[in-house]
Amino acid sequence: MPLIYQAPMEGVIDHHVRALLSKLGGVDICVTEFVRVTHTRLPRRVFTRLCPELEQGAKTPSGIPVRLQLLGGNPQAMAYNAAKAVEAGARAIDLNFGCPAKSVNNSDGGACLLQSPSRVEAIVAAVRNAVPGEVPVSAKIRLGYEDRSSYLDNARAAEAGGASELAVHARSKVDAYRPPAYWEYIGEIRDQLDIRVIANGDLWTLEDFQRCRKVTGCDAYMFGRSLLARPDIGLQIRALCEGREYVPLRWQQIAALLYEYYTTTKHEYPAKYLGNRIKQWLAYLKLSYPQAATFFERIKRHRDAELLEIAFAEQLAASGENNLPARAGAHAA
Repeated sequence: MPLIYQAPMEGVIDHHVRALLSKLGGVDICVTEFVRVTHTRLPRRVFTRLCPELEQGAKTPSGIPVRLQLLGGNPQAMAYNAAKAVEAGARAIDLNFGCPAKSVNNSDGGACLLQSPSRVEAIVAAVRNAVPGEVPVSAKIRLGYEDRSSYLDNARAAEAGGASELAVHARSKVDAYRPPAYWEYIGEIRDQLDIRVIANGDLWTLEDFQRCRKVTGCDAYMFGRSLLARPDIGLQIRALCEGREYVPLRWQQIAALLYEYYTTTKHEYPAKYLGNRIKQWLAYLKLSYPQAATFFERIKRHRDAELLEIAFAEQLAASGENNLPARAGAHAA
């Protein structure tokens, strides 16, 4: 059975989303948004604010492991803060060498480090040496920075530094998120490395998963935008691999998921931002559910709790949906 990883998405997948996705089922490993590391020794509250699961054994309420992600270019600072994160409760550390954002790359973090495989190795090695041996240290890379020519150099550097797993987004920094994803590079990396390689990039559907598995031969896959567009993609893959029929989530079940997210988070944001995270999620959902685009149009100008809740009530009343679907496998036909 392939392992399904939730990809970290800055400003999108927070601990509330992780809780909902893991409650739904089909996700084996979650990864936090990145903790930015410069030369500062970060206090415990920085880690626990981004990853409150650290207070519960570094697991979501449903028991799914959560890896704390660090981003930075200074090996000593990364090592120190990784050790502090473990003291705060982290059970696994993930290192970001893949973020393509200009603001991140201009601050010596993310994909810009792929221009120097020796730096990738040094950062991984420093973190690996700073945390206990039983704490996994994983890394995520792209295929390169300006182009894809350094894909094997960086993959080997991460392994040489002591990474236990390597997630590979099948594009360069310059490729950004433009299709296609170059899965064949991941297959070559998997052939060359002795550690687990996790395939990432353009895994939107079951058909994409099947083609990627054939091309890469991987036994683990990472989903980000596609997991928001199809929250049950992991359950679909599980059913496929087990030879079971599966009925994907209906729109009204998705609306119930969104409503739970809204009610859980509405007290955390000022009134002027109420509903923004729901609208953000709808932008991904409309790639799979046309009703999401209609619902977005219905609420896009609303920031009033009463109006938002009336709109949700209309969606949920359409088929009497009041609860989330049961966990893993409840939709098998």
